[in-house]
Amino acid sequence: MPTIVEAIDLKKTYMLGKVPVEALRGVNLKVETGDFVSILGPSGSGKSTMLNLIGALDKPTSGTMLIDGVDISKLNDNQLADLRRRIGFVFQFFNLIPRLTAKDNVELPMAIAEMNKAERTKRAVELLETVGLKDRINHKPAELSGGQQQRVAIARALANNPKFLLLDEPTGNIDSKTASEVITLIKNLNIEHNVSIIMVTHDQHLAREAKRTLQMFDGEIVSEVVNQ
Repeated sequence: MPTIVEAIDLKKTYMLGKVPVEALRGVNLKVETGDFVSILGPSGSGKSTMLNLIGALDKPTSGTMLIDGVDISKLNDNQLADLRRRIGFVFQFFNLIPRLTAKDNVELPMAIAEMNKAERTKRAVELLETVGLKDRINHKPAELSGGQQQRVAIARALANNPKFLLLDEPTGNIDSKTASEVITLIKNLNIEHNVSIIMVTHDQHLAREAKRTLQMFDGEIVSEVVNQ
């Protein structure tokens, strides 16, 4: 399988005043097309820094971060913005636009990509059907439950056929029953639709739903578990 994300001796140092803080200390990581990887760690372990680098939201201090074979350190701001458009972001807080319907929220990334209206409407409806919201396409976020809003966010993330989904605590803002439904959807997208997924979380139970779990601690990947 082609490699979509690869980190090679990845290091990231932040300055806290005059004190250097090593957020990442030589991380190596490889994710292939069709994989479902969770990055698990407590607060301060470096997982949020990893998320920022995998999402091309930041650049490493040293080492190499390759996204779809491209070294992000060598890209300018416009090239980084273009690369981000090929990543589907799903956050803990749904970040839907309140005045737009579910369909319009999903259409938005396609409108930005200048897809014609008929095509983007057709795809938005298909994606909302895929995530189980066929009967909610004209509802606004306030008319949807937390789980339904997260499903809209996932559909929106898939709008422009991204290379992979990058999930940041995707069940952190919903109840346990709804969280179970959302993770079932995520696993279905991975297994039945071959969507590549990288999920960052502090939740051990959620992390075990992935095919592989990478445990982070103090800026390093300290273990890898293949989940059954």
